[in-house]
Amino acid sequence: MIADLARQIGGSHVEVSQLMQAGVDPHGYRASAGDVQKMQQADLVLYNGLHLEGKMSDVFEQMSRRVRTVAITRNFDPARDLRPAEEGYEGTHDPHVLFDVRLWMKAADCVRDALSELDPAHAEDYAANNAKYQKVLADLDVEVREKVKQLPESRRKLVTAHDAFYYFGAAYGFEVRGLQGISTNAEPSTRDVQDLARYLSENRVPAIFGETSVATRGIEAVQQAAKKGWNHQVKLAEGTLYSDALDEEGKPAGTYVGMIRHNVDTIIANLK
Repeated sequence: MIADLARQIGGSHVEVSQLMQAGVDPHGYRASAGDVQKMQQADLVLYNGLHLEGKMSDVFEQMSRRVRTVAITRNFDPARDLRPAEEGYEGTHDPHVLFDVRLWMKAADCVRDALSELDPAHAEDYAANNAKYQKVLADLDVEVREKVKQLPESRRKLVTAHDAFYYFGAAYGFEVRGLQGISTNAEPSTRDVQDLARYLSENRVPAIFGETSVATRGIEAVQQAAKKGWNHQVKLAEGTLYSDALDEEGKPAGTYVGMIRHNVDTIIANLK
């Protein structure tokens, strides 16, 4: 997602290299020797800044001593923009800000500023690219809100493999539940599975959603628990959500805008 943002704002003035490819879960990603070499040779390193790349945090900190590194969330207001992380991650915040399009607009401003600081000769071009992209994102935000109106409020219950969609729910009016926590490194317990199965039954949720960067076994266990323990038939959604990674470049969900559209259309089609 951040590589896509850098391409949108940087345009022809930047050469973007992304470390994590399609379908990769950033929570558990470990930097290879090649990754470190790429960062050492870079003019600028962009990263989430809220521990989305959990095991990479120390690498980014060390890299900042020799290469310009910028967190795309550096200008976010913790009290107004961010959700505190769950128990066990005290002092940190939910990093999945991209699912509120308005917050992603703020991240785009940060990339514009970072590129302009690095390359002031092309600052006007970065500002123009950002202004154009801000219009695209503003239109996307309106599009999502209009599409969500197809669902009655009683059906706006989104259950996914891990807790990546809080900001989406807060922005667009969904009650959100995830089997795993904010980080996929936290393994769900049997009680977590049973509690979520009970929630599905009590709320007559028709579908639960897998994610492209998370194994399906956990959400499949919830489906079986709902059937056996609560006699509730819940289907695995047709179509998988993108949470912590985009699709391959060139495919419809290979850009941020395409990914958001895919997710919203998939959610509505399965809950409608």
